[in-house]
Amino acid sequence: MISARALNRATLARQMLLEREPAPVEDAVRRLVGLQAQAPGSPYLALWNRILNFEPAAFDEAFATGMVVKATLMRITLHAVHRDDHPMLHNAVLRVLRAARLGDARFIRSGVSIAEVDAFLPELLAFADRPRTVPEISQLLAERFGGDRPGLWWALRTVAPLHHVPTGGPWSFGERSFIAAPAGLTLASRDESVRTLVRRYLAAFGPATIADMSQFTLLPRTTLREAVRTLELAQPTPQMYDLPGAPLPPEDVPAPPRLLPMWDNVLLAYADRARLIPPEYRKAVIRMNGDVLPAVLVDGYVAGVWRAVPNGIEATAFHPLPAATWDALAAEAAALSAFLASRDPLVYARYAHWWAKPLPAAQTRLLPS
Repeated sequence: MISARALNRATLARQMLLEREPAPVEDAVRRLVGLQAQAPGSPYLALWNRILNFEPAAFDEAFATGMVVKATLMRITLHAVHRDDHPMLHNAVLRVLRAARLGDARFIRSGVSIAEVDAFLPELLAFADRPRTVPEISQLLAERFGGDRPGLWWALRTVAPLHHVPTGGPWSFGERSFIAAPAGLTLASRDESVRTLVRRYLAAFGPATIADMSQFTLLPRTTLREAVRTLELAQPTPQMYDLPGAPLPPEDVPAPPRLLPMWDNVLLAYADRARLIPPEYRKAVIRMNGDVLPAVLVDGYVAGVWRAVPNGIEATAFHPLPAATWDALAAEAAALSAFLASRDPLVYARYAHWWAKPLPAAQTRLLPS
């Protein structure tokens, strides 16, 4: 059996959150499977929390050279992933992507059939052999299918193996344009891609249950059970699976405070999120519309939320924190403010409305830049 605290420490260790580690950005992205990139700044802040002396320019370069790509994948959300992993990940979750979009009323109202979409995909990918803007793609769709069919592009941009094109700016992506994923790659079978994804997930997030794997991937549990059945995995509990020999640090290892970005994958990768989020705080951090607020980690668990303000970082703790913890958070906040200064000092400003609503605040402090 594995205790709840040991499970927490295993998660933090595999997520590079027990200590910042020296690692090239592309290696860290592969180790973490992917970084949720729904907000352009979030993958940068995710790596800032994990890599020792993280240089955002190195991440810019990884995007610019195509070493790291941005695409819709797990949970039908944008992720930054290593280019070598994209074919496997897209192949593994393609049925989920197709079901979510081609079965939706927005696509159905376009009047285009699934068979027509499949027949058109090679033409779309050939057209996107170089960066294409949304207006250019919309013109192609109008010529091919006639009229304005917004639900068609809404579906295609998720189903087709397309990468977002970096356009510069503080977080590499501004005005949206798309390019086809490299062609000519030999894909494994769908089942093998799922098995690979399960192994990679466990390396980054394990130990975990079938329900946890399904939460991260949205793959059906029957599909995941079949994948697990064919893999040689350890079982630290009757319901949990892990890679044989995967590290399990002592449960008393210290966990430093961290200021996680919005939508950090470590808060979304489990059906049972109590390993990091105390149940009484879950609704305060993960909002009803799916927004996941920037979280304060203390001793490995979510203890509050933070936001960037003109003079530093405002941290809201959901329970009283000792002075030494506030001192450690102040050091993190000063470093974060310095990191944001040349990029986006008021990152996530568009989500400020959440702070106008009630938060379970026990303490709120301005941690100066």
